[in-house]
Amino acid sequence: MSNYQAPLRDMRFVIHELVGSAPICALPAYADCDAELIDAVLEEAGRFAGDILSPLNPVGDRDGARWQAGADGKGEVLTVAGFAAAYKQFADGGWMALPCPPEHGGQGLPRLLAVAVSEMWKSANLSFSHVVTLTHGAIEALMIAGSDDLKATWLPRLVTGEWTGTMNITEPQAGSDLAAISCRAVPQADGSFRINGQKIFITYGDHDMAANIVHLVLARTPDAPAGVKGLSLFLVPKFILDADGNPGEHNDVYCTSIEHKLGVHGSPTTTLVHGDHGGSTGYLIGELGRGLETMFVMMNSARLSVGTEGLGVAQRAWQLASEYAKERIQGTDMTQKSGERVAIVRHPDVRRLLMQQRAHTEAIRALAYSIAALQDVAHQSDDAAARDAAHRSVELLTPVLKGWSTESAVELTSLAIQIFGGMGFVEETGIAQYMRDARITPIYEGTTAIQAADLAGRKIARDGGKVLATLIADMHGDAARLQDSGHATLAAIGARLGASLGHLEAATAALLEKMRTQPAAGLVVAEPFLKLLATVVGGWLMGKAAQIATQAIAAGSTDPFYREKIVSAKFYADHILTRSSGLQATVEADNALLLEMADEAF
Repeated sequence: MSNYQAPLRDMRFVIHELVGSAPICALPAYADCDAELIDAVLEEAGRFAGDILSPLNPVGDRDGARWQAGADGKGEVLTVAGFAAAYKQFADGGWMALPCPPEHGGQGLPRLLAVAVSEMWKSANLSFSHVVTLTHGAIEALMIAGSDDLKATWLPRLVTGEWTGTMNITEPQAGSDLAAISCRAVPQADGSFRINGQKIFITYGDHDMAANIVHLVLARTPDAPAGVKGLSLFLVPKFILDADGNPGEHNDVYCTSIEHKLGVHGSPTTTLVHGDHGGSTGYLIGELGRGLETMFVMMNSARLSVGTEGLGVAQRAWQLASEYAKERIQGTDMTQKSGERVAIVRHPDVRRLLMQQRAHTEAIRALAYSIAALQDVAHQSDDAAARDAAHRSVELLTPVLKGWSTESAVELTSLAIQIFGGMGFVEETGIAQYMRDARITPIYEGTTAIQAADLAGRKIARDGGKVLATLIADMHGDAARLQDSGHATLAAIGARLGASLGHLEAATAALLEKMRTQPAAGLVVAEPFLKLLATVVGGWLMGKAAQIATQAIAAGSTDPFYREKIVSAKFYADHILTRSSGLQATVEADNALLLEMADEAF
């Protein structure tokens, strides 16, 4: 199996031509960034992902992280051979610091660039990338709510990657129902808190790759009210810092086990026990009772990152399927009568499967990078109105990306296995790992149903669909321009997009009415609506990409990439965008019978 090769040509196209790097680099915070720097970073990240991380991916899948009793009789986690050395190279290379603020040692580069680099880590080695995702989330939460002392103490070494971060939310009785969290935080005379409780499903909750681990823990103080309003957020380090600010005494937080999972075997998913030996020391982040509010910063960061995971895994699965299809000789070419045996890439249905993976993945990339650029505007623009509009668009599109990308990754990795045929079902080809790894992505950091409920309730019903209506109007304008382009292929794409926008508008009206009159009926169809919106947005972005490619060809470009992009966009319009009519019908359907059924019937 070959090592990962970053799709640099499409990445550059989306960054520079579709989304547009020039206006992002023109933002005050990114004055030192330009297209040349972006391309240089992409090249170097691609080399690191392909040469260092990709060879470790099958090793992590085969060997997995291991738990063992430590020298003091307490548990510790050993990562897969090679992971620790790779992580040291990663941190020494400045990769953790790439999107982080300069005032804490970061490079301060645009999120538009960071998301492309992140895609590479996730494509090359999803298990390894988890430690990066959680650390970046911890950094963001501390930036938002940490005191000056906490920031000064903990951020610099998180930013460099010398230390890593985690998110401690889930408990055995409290999964998605955060109101059920019971972990306790008792105030101490020195201003710290004594933490007691058990947390489960903690990604990289213990490992041997960094000198310290910074846990962000949701817990409730003794006098806190019931429910989520009683939750506060605490920083709980694996090692208490000594007088010089270096890791010293082991805090009373230990890993008691790790999970044995369907996939991502190289990423340790741990059970952590706080306080079995007197109580672990923690420090309050932000205000008492506002922990969930701060944790949502970390969760939203993680949701966007998981959306990129779906993209990365789908990209790598397509890459492997494409290689195999060009090498596997089987049957004859149906378009000729020579009887010559050919590679399966010549078979019409294999070509359809490959293009379905390619077009779908390209649409997801376009959406992920578009959201990253909107984040840059929301955080860095001098224009208050532009910041507000971008922020609202990010809020609307975050659950769309997370839900659509991850569900698509499961579908697309399955198609990749189909191209391998029987060889895809056995482990020696390596493609099976990607389907197993992909399966967690629609579950963690909020299931697809949670993303859909968030979209339907908080992002659409709450404002009567105003932000969505603005997006739909923009898409209608581009659809009209495609239809009026005078180019037959673009006009066909525009016609498909226009029809699908009609389906989306009708479905939006139906969803709003259901959420107004009977929210349960709206939630039954919230996930199909999310997929409808995502499918149409993907078609819109692919249509824009086709128009840019057509203009490049008209201007004299002979780069075959542009012709391929037009074909990919046309395929998306004909084979994927056309799903919109069926999804509309589902959203509009009356599900009263379903809601009335007795629980015993299920």
